Amino acid sequence: MPKADGPDLGALTFEQLLERLEELTGRLSSGEVGIEESADLYEEAGRIYAAARDRLAAVQERIERLQASDEQGAAGAGASDGQ
Repeated sequence: MPKADGPDLGALTFEQLLERLEELTGRLSSGEVGIEESADLYEEAGRIYAAARDRLAAVQERIERLQASDEQGAAGAGASDGQ
């Protein structure tokens, strides 16, 4: 469940999600944060990763539908040209 004070992940672009994920992983790998903050950052990173993964899957599905539509249109145009 997202924290009340966390960013609205739905309002962020895919690129913004990746940027935030890079920030979080940089802070985690720096070793300069305490154990509690590390756990909080890790949780946030997990939510951001899931949001980015879902966003990417939705875009991939959209592209596949567009490609299928284009292929069907081209096949239909080819069939009508031959008659």
